[in-house]
Amino acid sequence: MIRTKTTLIVGSGASTELAMPSNDEFLLKIGQTLDFSRLGTETQTRDTLLLSQYLAKLATRIGKGEDELHRAADRLRIASKLGRSIDTVLDQHDTNPLITACGKLAIVHFICHAEAKSILRLTPRMAGDLPIQGSETWLFQLGQLVTSGVPRSQVERCLDELSIVSFNYDRSIEHFLPHALVMAFGMSLKEAQAIVSAKLRIYHPYGTIGRLPWQPGEGAEVEWGTEQPWNIHNLASGIRTSGEVMRDHQALMQIRGMVSNAKRIAFLGFGFQPQNVEMLIDYGLSHDPEVIATVWGLSSTSLASVVRMLKRKTGIEDDALLLIANTRANDVMRDYALLLES
Repeated sequence: MIRTKTTLIVGSGASTELAMPSNDEFLLKIGQTLDFSRLGTETQTRDTLLLSQYLAKLATRIGKGEDELHRAADRLRIASKLGRSIDTVLDQHDTNPLITACGKLAIVHFICHAEAKSILRLTPRMAGDLPIQGSETWLFQLGQLVTSGVPRSQVERCLDELSIVSFNYDRSIEHFLPHALVMAFGMSLKEAQAIVSAKLRIYHPYGTIGRLPWQPGEGAEVEWGTEQPWNIHNLASGIRTSGEVMRDHQALMQIRGMVSNAKRIAFLGFGFQPQNVEMLIDYGLSHDPEVIATVWGLSSTSLASVVRMLKRKTGIEDDALLLIANTRANDVMRDYALLLES
């Protein structure tokens, strides 16, 4: 059980542990798929055909020609070759709503596909088990962390001190945690979903591909692992660009509140892109939080830049409060479990 107010900042590096695409892989998919000159040729892919069909329907819905949408998609495809993430590429075209619409459709399509192909399944192979095999993922470590040392009579306290800001579009955290409660406490999945729904404080700045069927709300829903959702155009409305987030003062207050109220902050698979860091912290924090950060794969120069950025943005002066781990999210959650639970 987490006993100190803790906020997890989750990036795409954490999702790659579930066999989901990284930022670079996502942009590569965009670049390969949105080439509609391949339609009707031997190089046509299934994804290209599906996205062309989605865009045709979108054209009808918004009263635009398919050619206009194909040109917008091609602009997105070209820009993706230079972009650092799909979020930054969309922001570069914030004056063209057709490019934004194409990008959001592509995001939902590829994330639905990623959920379906990930190692996190819809249901466990055996009743009461987890819908994922093995313990080498950060989600397994999170499930262990929030349930450890909690009496069954106090199960609703599991998530009291935890907040999560996930920059990912997928719903892996929300889908997994109820199953962790089922395994740990022997409750029904419905009861576990009700607890997670009521108690989990999680915010996705860029939105998600939709609600899971058991989650409350009025937005479009889609079950975990649905590869071709029938309501993809409605699901796309739940995706946001960073420009849209930065103009939403209520959203910024909620995100920054999760960070400023935490005594411990853990960055898991986070890329430290400046626009994302700006969403999290506007001014230096004054309460000296303890910070843990994964920096897997960063060069020594990039690592120095991240450390400098974190110190400046969090206001940390005592180096003992900043723990930098050149490992994956799973390793940090496992190796720092005693600290995170304290």
